[in-house]
Amino acid sequence: MEKQKELLRALPKVDECLVLLESSFDESIPPRIIKQCVQQCIEQERKKILSGDRTTRQSEKWWIASFEAAVEKKMSYNLCRMINGTGVVIHTNMGRSLLPQKATELLTQAGGYYSNLEFNLQTGKRGSRYSLVEEVICELTGAEAAMVVNNNAAAVLLVLDTLAKGTEVIVSRGQLVEIGGSFRIPDVMAKSGATLVEVGATNRTHKWDYENAITDHTSMLLRVHTSNFRVIGFTSDISGEDLSSIARDHGLVTMEDLGSGSLIDLSKYGLMKEPTVQEVVKSGIDVVTFSGDKLLGGPQAGIIVGARDVIDKVKKNPLTRALRIDKFTLASLETILRYYYDINSALENIPTLSMLTVQRDVLKKRAQRIVRRIRKKISGTCQVAVVKTNSRVGGGAMPECDLPSYAVQLDPRDIRLSVLEKAFRKMPIPIIGRIEDEKYILDVRTIQDEEINVLCDLIVDYFDQGTQQ
Repeated sequence: MEKQKELLRALPKVDECLVLLESSFDESIPPRIIKQCVQQCIEQERKKILSGDRTTRQSEKWWIASFEAAVEKKMSYNLCRMINGTGVVIHTNMGRSLLPQKATELLTQAGGYYSNLEFNLQTGKRGSRYSLVEEVICELTGAEAAMVVNNNAAAVLLVLDTLAKGTEVIVSRGQLVEIGGSFRIPDVMAKSGATLVEVGATNRTHKWDYENAITDHTSMLLRVHTSNFRVIGFTSDISGEDLSSIARDHGLVTMEDLGSGSLIDLSKYGLMKEPTVQEVVKSGIDVVTFSGDKLLGGPQAGIIVGARDVIDKVKKNPLTRALRIDKFTLASLETILRYYYDINSALENIPTLSMLTVQRDVLKKRAQRIVRRIRKKISGTCQVAVVKTNSRVGGGAMPECDLPSYAVQLDPRDIRLSVLEKAFRKMPIPIIGRIEDEKYILDVRTIQDEEINVLCDLIVDYFDQGTQQ
């Protein structure tokens, strides 16, 4: 107890610490932040002592270093850049799709200058923000009308609330998906005020399942593309054309939630076959919803396309204002969409598409380039090699699709992989890889060419310092 009291008495006073730090920070650091960090550091040390920690009193140098580290952390932005070495292209936890340079330039322009967000330059009167991208979306998809909200879950909610509130919506039991964050189609439907009517079995749904379930309370037939899982084996489902035919016969609306909708048939480039937005629109479905930041390769957005009379109703829903997108989303989305006027341009310039369709020999050369840069410098503490691996599409799309890839494999001699993984996460620019077959690997599919020098420097610096955080 006496030792504890002695340690508590030895804790420095806040005012004395502030004097010690007078030369540590320039005027850009608010004094209240410095004081707050000093108080927090002292309080943390006090709690350690009271919990029974018998550490000897800390030196003045140690305290100054602690205060400086605390202030640096406090002043650092929470949203930071990372290097994605996981091989998951559309990584939900890392911001999903990357934007091309042209889009980031327009983001800067949209943020730094006034724009015609809702100003019609032809009439000089108020305009519609949807008009900035509607024409492009319609040209690309073949739809009569379009609008955009802040994400695809919002798009589904808005359409159901507009067209099916207080009525019944028929859905195949095998399509009642759960998307990321435990959001489920039945829950979204319930929130919209529509009543879910399940038909068919988990693996098989027929035309007569829909026809037999239609009542005077039915308003819509809904299809949900199961992009994040597969039901295989003894299965059956009806086509969009058949669903549209049933709906027309009974005066109902059809809707399809495509989830991670694509404007390109990626099966031509070695990936799994996914229905394109154009194909679904052509099948006669009245309204189609899909994400902007998945296979499309753009910013977070929910895109709604379909028949003009249907979309006009959706636009008039009061919820539209609560779910609308801002100027930054519009600026980047328009950039992405315009690349799709030429498929080759889209594949080359949209990072998501480039990463999904890149040739294996390009990936191998990228991995070899990294290994050449670091092998000699860290050979004493870590073995380095180029290995084959498999990447993933991510974002809930194509769950069964393995993308053959190459990775840089790190096998440290005296450092546990868990320690290495944690240390890489704490770097100035965090590096995120994965542990596979008791080795740490960095899949180069998701490492950009312009990141290679930074990545190599970070790895070499870590092993040079022998850090084992």
